[in-house]
Amino acid sequence: MLHHLRSAAAALLLTLAAAPLAAGEAGDLIFAERGPWALGDRVLTWELTREGPALPGLNPAKAGQVTLAEETDPADGKPVLKLHQKTDAGERGAGPFPVSGGDPVLVFFLENTARDMATMTGGSPFYIRNRIKDAVFQGGTVRREGGKVTVEMQPFAEDPNRDRMGGFQTLTLRFVMGADPKAPIAEMVAETAAPVTVKLPVEMANQPVAPARYLHSMVMK
Repeated sequence: MLHHLRSAAAALLLTLAAAPLAAGEAGDLIFAERGPWALGDRVLTWELTREGPALPGLNPAKAGQVTLAEETDPADGKPVLKLHQKTDAGERGAGPFPVSGGDPVLVFFLENTARDMATMTGGSPFYIRNRIKDAVFQGGTVRREGGKVTVEMQPFAEDPNRDRMGGFQTLTLRFVMGADPKAPIAEMVAETAAPVTVKLPVEMANQPVAPARYLHSMVMK
């Protein structure tokens, strides 16, 4: 599992790295340079919620938490970042990530969202990652209110394949952060406005799965 998460995160990072240099305001806010991270003994915690159709093979976690902590790399004695997820379905980790790099929690959130969507729709995770990248860097609305900045976008609303996405064409990504662009993102939400209809493989066609609205959120404690 750890190897899978490293590979998936690396794939998303490479996809994002290929984005145009001239990002819009929404992309600049979401992917602001938050490093170098200097957590010391502090542990950052996000409350995790995931809801959706009860699809066999999809992580059944309903609630839990994700933590980001600084550790020492035994290979060279230098600080690195580690992610740890603990839910009712079990525990898993991801990392190490460099303290001087981007936001590993954001990458973790986006990769899990893309993977959930690919599992439920039967679509290509590479296509889904690219569409999310395009949405983040090319559009989105920015709202400032009460010392908070909220960025929202709908990556698949105008997608040419939206009629085949079983409800994910209504997906909204929302990011809430404070006035300091270097501070961690306080809230990350991916949710559909419509119930998601799961596309089952042929060998599971006789196992009906009730449509349900998809929700994946991480809110900092």
